[in-house]
Amino acid sequence: MPVTPSYVRALRLPRDFVLIAVGLDAAMFVINMAVLLLPSTPEAEEMRSAYASPGVWVTLLAGLLMSWAIAAVLAWSHARNALERLGMARVALSHDARLRFGGVWVVALVLNSYALTPLFYEFQVMFMPGGRLENVFAYSPRISMGVAMLLQSLVQLVVVVLGLWLAARIALAKSRVAHSAEPYADVADAVDAPEALGVPPRRAIALLIATMFSSLQLWGSLAAARWAFPVPDMNVLVLLLTWGLPLAVGFALAYWGGWLGARRGLPVVRPFRAVAAAVLSFVLVQVGCIVIALAWLFVAMTTSSGFYSGGGIVGFIGFIVALVLVYLALVVALTRTVTRRLYRRYS
Repeated sequence: MPVTPSYVRALRLPRDFVLIAVGLDAAMFVINMAVLLLPSTPEAEEMRSAYASPGVWVTLLAGLLMSWAIAAVLAWSHARNALERLGMARVALSHDARLRFGGVWVVALVLNSYALTPLFYEFQVMFMPGGRLENVFAYSPRISMGVAMLLQSLVQLVVVVLGLWLAARIALAKSRVAHSAEPYADVADAVDAPEALGVPPRRAIALLIATMFSSLQLWGSLAAARWAFPVPDMNVLVLLLTWGLPLAVGFALAYWGGWLGARRGLPVVRPFRAVAAAVLSFVLVQVGCIVIALAWLFVAMTTSSGFYSGGGIVGFIGFIVALVLVYLALVVALTRTVTRRLYRRYS
């Protein structure tokens, strides 16, 4: 197939979708923070003082990294999936795909920032002391607010997923119309150049799985942090290690599992299979660790009356270490197994 400028632009679509999705999200974040922190008012001064705390801005940075990584994975996946299933010729017909993608994504970001976020904040206020729902539930305000914040994270994650899906669908509408207009056309050229984007399929699959898995791991850590009791202030280095080290280890292990699961010589990426492998592996790892922890607690409480004695504490610490090692092993094993199963038809 001859290489033309339109084909070159089509091959750059995954990269451009990533830049648009992350760039617009970053711009929205900068605008919101400027509106919140720059005015010369007592409220802005109080907010600047709060955000200056390492515990606040490091956690905020972790949340941004998680959000941008998920947006990048999904944006890249939509564009790459279109290239593999429709081919460069049809994707090249959507000359204004980037403009339409960005326009729809901006609407989703505005909805998330200026409609859903204030709505959930008002919902959380109801559970605070003095709120209308303070005494409705027989739980502590911390638990009630934790549930509300977890629900907010879930809804906002759904908004990101649906917003990127709708943006990509509208952006590539012309390509799908051209494809459906040729129902009997030979679509063997749909995978025009599996390595044309500079990333071989096997490596791309492993990168997608690792990025999505580590992002979900970070999302779970942020959700759990909302339930935790306040801890003494820690310095920046300790906080960065607390958030960054598990993220890096999870990424490396998921990449390893995805690399082992994706066989050599795969002709396609099929990015949403990689995303599904990451999500399913993450869920299975959490379920496996919970089952193992509950089984250990049951055995420990039924076989030893000195569970909270000195020996019990040593045993508990040993169990935590063992559980961490089991978690690491499960990440590699389950990611490899799930990936191989989802990609076996392309082997």
